Amino acid sequence: MTDDLLEDHSFTLPEGYQQMNWMRGFGRQMGPLFEKLDGHGGYTRAFRVEEHHVNGMTNCHGGMLMAFADMAFGHVISVKAHKYWVTVRLLTDFLSGAKLGEWVEGSGELIAVEDDFYTVQGRVWVGDRTILTGSAIFKSLGDRPAVKG
Repeated sequence: MTDDLLEDHSFTLPEGYQQMNWMRGFGRQMGPLFEKLDGHGGYTRAFRVEEHHVNGMTNCHGGMLMAFADMAFGHVISVKAHKYWVTVRLLTDFLSGAKLGEWVEGSGELIAVEDDFYTVQGRVWVGDRTILTGSAIFKSLGDRPAVKG
């Protein structure tokens, strides 16, 4: 019963990262989530693959990777356009997997804007290994405060 208290579940957070303050709703379920801002409008989001993220083979579940890709890719709209957004379409290609304990990172690049629709391409990786690529269309819902970074 207390085995989980005896195991070391801590890890060293990579330099420049801070835990995101997303403690409600779905973000609370899929987290903890982390973010690194480069100070020039660039960002990387990340998570460590924990027990609640894995399938029976201790690979990160594809649903977790897609949910992470959605919020990592879409965040570029918050950063570049300062808009709230919802996902219209998310297309992904799984190229590799992430194992329990691995550090997963992701980011998106804004490639087109038409009216309230934003087209983004993105990538999710572990170290030098790309595990997922994709593209998405997001719809903006209105202005949000500027994201610092």
